[in-house]
Amino acid sequence: MIAVKIHLANAEGAAVEHFAELLGVSTEDVAYAALHQLMLRTNEPEVQHLIVHTRSSRHQSLPPWSDAKRASNPPFGDEDEVLSLSRYF
Repeated sequence: MIAVKIHLANAEGAAVEHFAELLGVSTEDVAYAALHQLMLRTNEPEVQHLIVHTRSSRHQSLPPWSDAKRASNPPFGDEDEVLSLSRYF
């Protein structure tokens, strides 16, 4: 089995942990689901551009979803909204 390491800033990791807790899954489950969705779209030029752009801009600033636990408007909403996310999976 191959292991993929993702290095996150503390604020990014906190957001992923919080989201996983709201869903009742592990952070690994969140990361796998995100990678799964991305890999299903690898033939799309927009996705390819997004990957290259994210790579070049990643260390310049934190993404808008980081540290969502303390943000006034978390990108994934409150717990009631998260429970309704099952329609996407």
